[in-house]
Amino acid sequence: MRIDVPAEIGPPAEIGPVHFVGIGGAGLSAIARLMAQQGIEVSGSDAQESAVLAALRAEGIRCFVGHAAEHLGAARTVVASTAVREDNPEVVAALDRGLRLWPRSAGLRSVMLGRRTVAVAGTHGKTTTTAMLTVALRGAGADPSFAIGAEVAALGTNARLGHDDVLVAEADESDGAFLVYSPEIAVVTNVDADHLDTWGTEEAYAAAFEQFVGTVGDCVVIGLDDPGAARLVPVAEAAGLQVVTTGLGTSHGMPDLLGTDLVVDGQTTVLTVRRAGEPDLPLTLSVPGAHYAQDALLALAAGLRLGRDPAGLVRGLADHRGAKRRMELLGEAHGVRVVDSYAHHPTEIRADLAAARAMAGDGRLVVAFQPHLVSRTRVYGERMGQELSAADHVVLADLYLAREDPDPEVTSAVVAAAVSDVPAVLGGSVEGLPDVLVDELVPGDLLLTLGAGDITTVGPRVLAALGNGPEIPAQGNPRIEP
Repeated sequence: MRIDVPAEIGPPAEIGPVHFVGIGGAGLSAIARLMAQQGIEVSGSDAQESAVLAALRAEGIRCFVGHAAEHLGAARTVVASTAVREDNPEVVAALDRGLRLWPRSAGLRSVMLGRRTVAVAGTHGKTTTTAMLTVALRGAGADPSFAIGAEVAALGTNARLGHDDVLVAEADESDGAFLVYSPEIAVVTNVDADHLDTWGTEEAYAAAFEQFVGTVGDCVVIGLDDPGAARLVPVAEAAGLQVVTTGLGTSHGMPDLLGTDLVVDGQTTVLTVRRAGEPDLPLTLSVPGAHYAQDALLALAAGLRLGRDPAGLVRGLADHRGAKRRMELLGEAHGVRVVDSYAHHPTEIRADLAAARAMAGDGRLVVAFQPHLVSRTRVYGERMGQELSAADHVVLADLYLAREDPDPEVTSAVVAAAVSDVPAVLGGSVEGLPDVLVDELVPGDLLLTLGAGDITTVGPRVLAALGNGPEIPAQGNPRIEP
């Protein structure tokens, strides 16, 4: 559902009480937390019970399972997720009562008012870079507010109101939300066409990032390794903005912060950061992959622009242990490690499989992937399959529809058909996927569950099945029984 951004957006104190439709999502739960921490009466609903709802209730926020008009209570403003449909009873009731009906972007903009905002945008790496910047700032002695699209291990939450005047926020482009924020500092990780159900064409998607740069007040930090982001440098300079570039060194130019001597070893990434006229900074990350090194460079550059001590920022980055669903190690059972990640775009799949390969070592890399959205699979299904070919074995779950209707010609079979040189099987529904995987896994395997949908429920069930299974001989290559 698309909701227009209001012409005037007031601070939380002027719009409450506030009710969130879809409060269990990462975006709305973050805004709800920040408003509640300002003393605003907050409530919300979601389609099903979740750990997020339980955590919000523990923080004093009323949360309902299911949607009903009476859940609005005394709300004066209703903030709704884009995944909500027009006939949602709470949306209908809000319109009938003449309440403010806002999209997520307006709710986050309300929280930003009166704060120095750093908005982190880009097709990939937004969540990780926002988390890294927040943790780095805290390591340097700052106490920023933050709103992140996932729970962060080092922070214990996805949002908190800090004492400083800085707010670090993930700026999502999927529905145009990032065009609402007018940040002081922006970070652009990369520009790699996605969400074409919203933008229509790759050209329109790229143009939206140019428009985003035009909303920035002071500085843009740009990842120079990505050609789409690199094209924003002259756009930002023409707008009179300070531009800081970062990267591992590519044909797109020499970045202001250059990462060199990169080594990815198991769960660790090590590199050296070089800056003109400044001492080198050794940087060790507790997350694996070159893409995480790129994210860390962006976070470091933004922290430096905010005037924070380089050594403190580096210490903070070392404390980052990852965000939920971003190459998250769920556990190990019977010699099988299980990692879960949110990757759903071909570029993200490629990066996560490279990191997973380093983690797997001499073991097999088994990937369970759930394509997300009919529209995305129609455009990128073949590329998804090509990138998945870097695994040793691929299992495809049924496509996750989210807000879209099914198309019999666009299914997970499109992805499976494009996988080459390795086995690729259709595993069916997410509910039955653990049984399929347990029959395939052997000791020494690394299982990576990938996708933006409910495939995140598969890893814990696989671990439970393996943990309850029979003992496995140390030698040989036996199958694991559920």
